[in-house]
Amino acid sequence: MTSRERIQAVLRHQQPDTLPIDFGAHRSSGISAIAYNRLKEKFGMDPHTTKLYDIMQQLALPEPEIVDRFGGDVVQILQLYPAFDVRVDTWKPGTLQDGSPCLVPGNLNPVPNAQGGLDLYDKDGTLLARQPQNGLYYDNMRYYLSDVEDIDDLKARMVKPSISDEELDFLEKQARELHEKSDKATLLHVGGAVFEAGQQQFGFENFYYFLAAEPELIHCWAENLTEGYLEVLDKILTRIGPWLDLAWFGGDDLGTQIAPQISTKMYREMIKPYHSALYRFVKRKSPHTAVGLHSCGTISPLIPDLIDAGVEVLNPIQISAKDMDPQTLKREFGRDLVFWGGGADMQGFVAAHDDPAEIYRHARSLIDIFAPDGNFVFTQVHNILADVAPEKVIAIYQAALDYRKECGR
Repeated sequence: MTSRERIQAVLRHQQPDTLPIDFGAHRSSGISAIAYNRLKEKFGMDPHTTKLYDIMQQLALPEPEIVDRFGGDVVQILQLYPAFDVRVDTWKPGTLQDGSPCLVPGNLNPVPNAQGGLDLYDKDGTLLARQPQNGLYYDNMRYYLSDVEDIDDLKARMVKPSISDEELDFLEKQARELHEKSDKATLLHVGGAVFEAGQQQFGFENFYYFLAAEPELIHCWAENLTEGYLEVLDKILTRIGPWLDLAWFGGDDLGTQIAPQISTKMYREMIKPYHSALYRFVKRKSPHTAVGLHSCGTISPLIPDLIDAGVEVLNPIQISAKDMDPQTLKREFGRDLVFWGGGADMQGFVAAHDDPAEIYRHARSLIDIFAPDGNFVFTQVHNILADVAPEKVIAIYQAALDYRKECGR
C-alpha cells in the first residue's frame, strides 16, 4: 500500500498492510519549532529552513525528509491563516525563543508591550494575542462577546464564519499538488469548533454561565456560527473534496483532566445538534472524506454521543486523564472509531522519564493495545513540546517503525 492507501484503508475501517503513522501532520500531532530544530541538529540538518507556521502553539511545519524518516503517511493542507490573522504564504528569517534560527510568516510583526511580552494586532489595531515575557506561546486576547448583554445585543455583534476566494485558491493549489506529487494522505483543519469557539468568543466563565442560565442566547449564537461553518465547508469541499481524505474539526476540547467540562445532558442539548449538522454535512457533500475530531481530556462519557453525531476519527486520546484507560477505550469503542493518537503519554510518562529505552517500551506497549484489528493511526498524545529531547522523539517513533517491520510493510 502507498501511504495514502494505508490511511484510506484505516478510515474505511479496513485492515491496512502495516501500522499507519502521523508525524506532525496537524496542529494536535505537531512538534514545537524549538524541539524540531533540536531534532534536525541531531540529524545534521540546517535549522534555517524550519518554518514556524502555527504562531499560537509555536509549531514547525515538518519537512518531507523528516516526515519520511519517521514513517509519516499523512500531510497537512495548510490554512492560509492558521492563527491570529498571520498568513503563511510568504516567509522571512526569524528567531525562536531559544535563539535558534527559523523562517516565520512574512506578515508576522509582533509589537513589544510594557510587560516585556509581545502583542499581535489585526489590521484595524485590535489586540488579538499576547505572548508573555519568557513565554513560549501566544494567548488569545480577543473575547469579543465577553460583555454581551442580551440576544438583541448578540445579534448585532455576531460575526459569521466565512472564507475568501484567495483562501480557497490557496487550499486548492496545495490539495492538487499533494495529490499529484505525493503518495501521502491529506488532512485539512476545517474549523468547526463550537464549544471551544464559545470559550474563545465569550470568555470561559461567561460561556459556562450562558450555557446554564441563558440557553436561548447560546442557541442563537450557535445557529449563526453553524450556518457560517456550513457555508465555508460547502465551499471548501466543492474545491478540494476529491483530494481530501480527512476533514479535521478541532479543537473542541470537551474534557478536563478529571471529567468532561459539561454534563452529557448539556452536551446533547447545547452542543451536539451543531456538531451533528457539521459532521453529517461532510459525509453528504464528500462521502469519501472522513470526519475527525480533536478533543482533549476526559471525554469517555461523551464518546457514544460523538460517534452518534458523526465522528469517525478521534484525537488525541489523552490517556493520562481520568477514565481514559487505553484498554477500555479500545474494547468499548475500537470498532466504531479510528483512534488517532494515544501512542505516547507526553503529559505523564514521557515528561517524567529520560531513558529512551523506557520511552520506547512505553510507546510499544500502547501500540500493542491500540493496533490489533486496525482502526489506529500512531502518533503521540498531542504535540511534542519544546522541552522534549530529540532522543525521546526518536524512541517514540522507533517503536512504531519497529512494529511495522514485525507486521510487514
